[in-house]
Amino acid sequence: MSTVPGFPYRLIATDLDGTLLRSDETISRRTRDALAAATAAGAAHIVVTGRAVPWTRHILNDLGYRGLAVCGQGAQLYHAGEGRLLTSVTLDRQLAGLALAKIEAEVGPLYLAASRDGLDGDVLVGPGYAVQGTLPATPFTDAADLWTAPLNKLYIQHPTLGDDELAEIATRAAGGFVTVVVAGAGIVELLPLGLSKATGLSLAARRLGLKAADTLAFGDMPNDIPMFGWAARGVAMANAHEELKAIADEVTSSNEEDGIAVVLERLLP
Repeated sequence: MSTVPGFPYRLIATDLDGTLLRSDETISRRTRDALAAATAAGAAHIVVTGRAVPWTRHILNDLGYRGLAVCGQGAQLYHAGEGRLLTSVTLDRQLAGLALAKIEAEVGPLYLAASRDGLDGDVLVGPGYAVQGTLPATPFTDAADLWTAPLNKLYIQHPTLGDDELAEIATRAAGGFVTVVVAGAGIVELLPLGLSKATGLSLAARRLGLKAADTLAFGDMPNDIPMFGWAARGVAMANAHEELKAIADEVTSSNEEDGIAVVLERLLP
């Protein structure tokens, strides 16, 4: 592994929700200082989030973040300093419609939401779908509205099934058409087939001249598993999903208890 003086990794990849962000969507001073110290030592910091750019930009602005960010579960590579999308992968809407039909044939009607592509793409939310947190969303009543513009992803919820059970059934029914991930509480997503955070992170790292062997990754949910598989070291938060903890190299403190800072401070000279 190539290193920089005083710090053993050249790239720090952090998820946002449940990882870098506390439950009130703020980042502690301790964690900010630890990241600043690591970047001063020569490491690059990349945000790698399931949120699409419109739901991520305000956080990056608050951080004074000017570099690359991987958004939309790897679908979007965003340059925060330039305010532009460098790459964007969209969901094949015909395949997505077929996937939904196959899942609903197994579990009955789903509650739906969708993330439209682009720097200012709306998140459309249908009847019954419970949006997590206070992020902006646009309601729709006609399911045909979902398919009128390019999408990064679909969100699905079920009136009685839990996230893990819904994701398992969706993968079994439609895994040949879309990738299914659990990205948070109440957040089961349908993505372009084969897309993951590792896809976007590897692309971002390559632009920076860095490799998997240079990378320390932090996360909390099953959608972070591919990123942990790609990075040299994966650190799960104490509040992480058990599936991620099972494959992590280390479990740190929770997002509320500066888990990222705990690890970085230990590694800093």
